[in-house]
Amino acid sequence: MAPRVKNVAGYRFVDLPDRDALIPVFQSVCDDAGLKGTVLVAPEGINFFLAGSDEGLDRFIDHLERDERFEGVPLKVSFTDYQPFNRMNVRRKQEIISVGLDHIRPADGTGPTITPEAFKAKLDAGEPVHVLDTRNDYELRIGTFANAIDLDIPSFRDFPAAIQDLPDSMKDEEIVMFCTGGIRCEKASIIMMEAGFTKVKQLQGGILGYFESVGGEHWDGDCFVFDQRVAVNPSLQETDAVVCFACREPLTVEEQASPDYVVGASCPYCIGVTRSSLSD
Repeated sequence: MAPRVKNVAGYRFVDLPDRDALIPVFQSVCDDAGLKGTVLVAPEGINFFLAGSDEGLDRFIDHLERDERFEGVPLKVSFTDYQPFNRMNVRRKQEIISVGLDHIRPADGTGPTITPEAFKAKLDAGEPVHVLDTRNDYELRIGTFANAIDLDIPSFRDFPAAIQDLPDSMKDEEIVMFCTGGIRCEKASIIMMEAGFTKVKQLQGGILGYFESVGGEHWDGDCFVFDQRVAVNPSLQETDAVVCFACREPLTVEEQASPDYVVGASCPYCIGVTRSSLSD
């Protein structure tokens, strides 16, 4: 039996004026540790998705925590039977999560959080709370919380404009926002508060933190993830969702049963779209 592969993800918003100097060091540490995945480094912070052996990941985390700016970064941990990444890439970025608003600085403060346990208790009790999904449209198709608000956005950059269409009555009502691991909500909470929403909370640890802490109650479907697994269920196990080779849209098992889905060629979302136009 092949050894299991450990997957670790984490992020932190913190000022990194030495971004460019950090990049080759992180690349060297990850290469020496035999890791694969992505580390994004920007002036606003770090965001990483890595996979490898326990020893290799411990080596990276030990190095990370030698810098006091990265001490105690919360980690999301899961396991696979294979390496979910093709290569090791440390990338220079302007933002670790792009929204295109330079004045949005989570390192200076964000909206309050709510724990998965407290959030579930509200849902269990049927308390009046708006549940807002900050993720992209293709992620929501794989799964979301029951009765969550869908902003129908193709990219997080569309979030600031999309919330302008929310009713004014919501501005003084409780809103719990969520995303995959929490990073988008850090920025989303600031944007929401600037727009006049006064009772905004972030789901601590995002969907994956909810699954890990309280399971899958009140969740419908699976959770899209940005690696070769495509999606995980509330037990944090890989599901049978796939990505269309042609247009890169994620497909549920039901969508794979469509006559428009041809492995390596097309799916219900890109049928009729030529490969040349997809590559433009």
